[in-house]
Amino acid sequence: MRHTLAAVVLIIGPFITLAADDPVFENGAKLTILADKGVAGEGPAWDPTLGVLTSGNGHINRLDTAGKSSVHRKDAGTNGLLFDRDGSLLACEPSLRRVTRTTPDGKLNVLTDSFGGKKYNQPNDITVDGKGRIYFSDPRYGPRDGMEQLDKDGKTVEGVYRIDPNGKVHRVLGREVDRANGVLVSADDKFLYVADNNNDAGGTRTLWRFDLNDGEVDPKSKKKVYDWGKGRGPDGLKQDDKGRLYVAGGLNKPNPPAEPANDVKGGIYVLSPEGKLLDFLSVPTDEVTNCAFGGDDRKTLYITGGGVLYSIRTTTPGRVLWSGKK
Repeated sequence: MRHTLAAVVLIIGPFITLAADDPVFENGAKLTILADKGVAGEGPAWDPTLGVLTSGNGHINRLDTAGKSSVHRKDAGTNGLLFDRDGSLLACEPSLRRVTRTTPDGKLNVLTDSFGGKKYNQPNDITVDGKGRIYFSDPRYGPRDGMEQLDKDGKTVEGVYRIDPNGKVHRVLGREVDRANGVLVSADDKFLYVADNNNDAGGTRTLWRFDLNDGEVDPKSKKKVYDWGKGRGPDGLKQDDKGRLYVAGGLNKPNPPAEPANDVKGGIYVLSPEGKLLDFLSVPTDEVTNCAFGGDDRKTLYITGGGVLYSIRTTTPGRVLWSGKK
């Protein structure tokens, strides 16, 4: 059992609003702490009945609709979480180097644990297109021994894969990206956004956009959306009904030698689909890893950062696959 803080409101400072006529956050909205103690290192994912699930302390943790915190699945070793259109929980499991689906009745199915007969690196984040195809990133952070995914020249691959409804797996991006982290298919299925976040010295810290045509990614269509320079790059991302991107990234304290600069602060970067910075929400705890929309009106943005689960109210509903209704 985990302890939940009573909702604590943090006044972080003024938002940097670049589109005053179309505000991103509700007037007077403030960042609120929902839970800490390391329960929200990654994730999150919202379900109207379960509440919010997060990855943290090695488990999948649950903050129910009454604000009570508990362990939902012990020793899960997960990172990115997402409820699909049927209410099943999709999970990247870097500890076991696999991707799973858990049905609402609790049955866990391994969707994939290898490609080409080789184990994945560390499946990290996950997204789904309009036809139910699943895309996931496969970076390797930390020690790099035991990496099995290689290209035809024997170079390591930290790319993106697609799982079709029939279970077949395809590598859709290989060395076209440096170290894929957050992934998101746009609402119209026309684009795949990839947060390329190599935290080695000199690594890429860029959000890319690729053209997507019926599940096929065009590597040559690679377009830079936003660059975090030498600071910590982009992590998880989501999209609202107006197409705006909410990207976790940045760092509040330097982390040399990999991330020597903190000139891009830690928080949620709100971008237009073309990469214009529309707003920035400061989040005080490093590292800010991901976010997800939820609530009955889909206007609550849940944020994971430094093991803490936060929320804030937005003006526009966010995209969710699972609303609790079939």
